[in-house]
Amino acid sequence: MVGLLLLKQLENLSDEAVVVQWKRNPYYQFFCGMTAFQRELPCHSTELVHFRKRIGKDGFEKIFQMSVSLHGESALEDSVHIDTTVHEKNITYPTDSKLAIKIINRLNKLAKAHGFQQRRTYVREVKSLRLSIRHFRHAKRRAKAKKALKRLRTIARILIRELRRELPQHCLFDYYQQDFLLYEQVLNQQPKDKNKIYSLHEPQVYCIAKGKDHKAYIYEYGSKASIASTATSNVIVGVVSHEKNLHDSHTLPEILAHVKTSRGKAAKQGVCDRGYRGRSSVNGTQIILPKKALKKDTRYQKDKKRKQCRRRAAIEPIIGHLKSDFRLAKNYLKGAVGDHINLLMAATAWNLNKWLMAIFWLFFSWRKVQVFK
Repeated sequence: MVGLLLLKQLENLSDEAVVVQWKRNPYYQFFCGMTAFQRELPCHSTELVHFRKRIGKDGFEKIFQMSVSLHGESALEDSVHIDTTVHEKNITYPTDSKLAIKIINRLNKLAKAHGFQQRRTYVREVKSLRLSIRHFRHAKRRAKAKKALKRLRTIARILIRELRRELPQHCLFDYYQQDFLLYEQVLNQQPKDKNKIYSLHEPQVYCIAKGKDHKAYIYEYGSKASIASTATSNVIVGVVSHEKNLHDSHTLPEILAHVKTSRGKAAKQGVCDRGYRGRSSVNGTQIILPKKALKKDTRYQKDKKRKQCRRRAAIEPIIGHLKSDFRLAKNYLKGAVGDHINLLMAATAWNLNKWLMAIFWLFFSWRKVQVFK
């Protein structure tokens, strides 16, 4: 099962695809420890979901630590590069009208499931209101769109009140109370509110602005992820998914603690970009940022700091490969635990791929020497 999860991340496959490919590919089977070719599926794809839940975050931490230990001394460098990125969640672009319509559909489905005779379902009216909201950005139709949004929220509140009257008769009120509180919070939130809810099935998701000149107004919805790699060998030795949208400088204690846990040795230096301004040291680790040289620095010290900060840019393509090759671009796993698991497995796949490539080139160079002899 662990081999299937590793192959899924290495080959950027879904649960369904990796099970089918395992049946077809003898190399996949050999990777998972099979000694003879198997003609049947190893398991149903849903069993991977149950396996992830069973071992949890702690189990994936052990898998990640194994991938770090494969690199031996290369993973124990004193200096690490640290950067953050956005770990996007698989949710639709959030709008108030979408959330209101989803709430109405959920309430109607709940009433139908328990056999309640509703006074009105509002299905036809919701369909016409959805059409009115399409032109929300049009100057002449904005008032009509706002009126439609207000009506959608009113309909959702009517259905909530009706179900609250009916549910206590069937002893279901306590079971659905948490959902109703979530729906009311979504319906009451305003555009400028903090801690908004952007998804009903992923309420922990928060909004992160890129803050870059070429993408100043592009927002991403998910969680912030910190990644730490060694300065020379580019082995990922620490990853953390943050459940709150923290400033980069406030993420340093957590990521440095994970570096120490995953490899058994604390980092002496952490090289970061200017987004980490405000910290010079964290728990004994010196934080190096790009800035003007001090007057007391010698020429050697100035050149050393300049090279360290230039070398820090090596973590940027690592993050790019994690997103494009190892399933970090979009997270399909449920909840905050799913964020941690997907991030750990993506980093594990990077380390394992790097280790396999090193073995390949070692074998290739040995064969080349044998041929010339």
